[in-house]
Amino acid sequence: MALVEANLKTSLLTLFTTMKETPMSEEDYAANLANIINDHIKTAQVNSGINVQVSPSDGTGATTAPGSLS
Repeated sequence: MALVEANLKTSLLTLFTTMKETPMSEEDYAANLANIINDHIKTAQVNSGINVQVSPSDGTGATTAPGSLS
């Protein structure tokens, strides 16, 4: 599944609204922003059938099922 930009935008707007209502330190803001971005990236899905090289052997293969970034 592709990343959904609208979901990221919504999460960021929520953070910005919260900041207006309840001021936070730069450290807290950075932590919240990092969590939003990290969580957004983890929603990406990896398609099956991606070629892989197996090390240290000379084998090759492909992924057999979709995966997630976690």
